[in-house]
Amino acid sequence: MSVATTDRPYPEETAIDAIRDGDRHAFAELVRRENRFVRGVILGVLGDADRADDVAQHVWATFWGRIGELRDSQRWRPWLYRLARNAAVDAGRRVTRRREKEQSAMRVLPRSQTQSGPDQGLIGEEERRRVLTAVEALPILYREPFVLRHLNGWSYKQIAEVMDMPVDSIETRLVRARRLLRETLSTELAASGQQERSTNEQQGGK
Repeated sequence: MSVATTDRPYPEETAIDAIRDGDRHAFAELVRRENRFVRGVILGVLGDADRADDVAQHVWATFWGRIGELRDSQRWRPWLYRLARNAAVDAGRRVTRRREKEQSAMRVLPRSQTQSGPDQGLIGEEERRRVLTAVEALPILYREPFVLRHLNGWSYKQIAEVMDMPVDSIETRLVRARRLLRETLSTELAASGQQERSTNEQQGGK
């Protein structure tokens, strides 16, 4: 789905009604303003930044096609949140099913066909994406509010509203998410430092 951008301003209180009436300019403006939020929801659920854009495109196509189902225009953001979350969950299920099929296929192949070569470039990629990977690895119940808070800049109250949870619960999950993230990054940093020291010692002994 391709949506042309526009500089025409549409206040939130009138944009949704305009979109209901088929105004594509209002829709394009909403996409421009809210796509970061949609991607954040998707990343929080799916944990895969590479797939976020494709899923976001699907979300916006669904939003445009189903806008008539929105009963209360003032509740458009929670509705958009649910569309994004459901799309991310569905995408995750498809990935899981595909991986299960791939694993089944790998089990019947000869061992020599399933082994990876040593020069896969994985270490460099992990270094470049170390922090993002750690975020993606968080359990979904912690990752989702963490992304909304720290990648999208939402307040606790906004997160609690779209997730339909008490603010206290959001605060608790964020505290736990930060702790897990610090632990993961500290462990990876220590392991990386140990590996580097071991490599230097081996090279020095030659």
